[in-house]
Amino acid sequence: MIKPRGCNASGHKGWVELKCRICAKKLYIGDDIIYVCPKCSRTQDAYFCIADAKKTIHMKCPYCGSELKLLLTLT
Repeated sequence: MIKPRGCNASGHKGWVELKCRICAKKLYIGDDIIYVCPKCSRTQDAYFCIADAKKTIHMKCPYCGSELKLLLTLT
């Protein structure tokens, strides 16, 4: 049996890494606090770091205006 290698391997950072839409900070699921827009997350990958979510956009999505939620509480 062939084991997955490179970006297909389960331990690869690409599986758990997201980027903030405003500052492009790398966010890791499980390590960082990640805010997401429930409406825009599927179409525009609207993920935000805690600093930008609270200070820059004041917990509102800049695309649709809806309230941001924590990523881990959506699932």
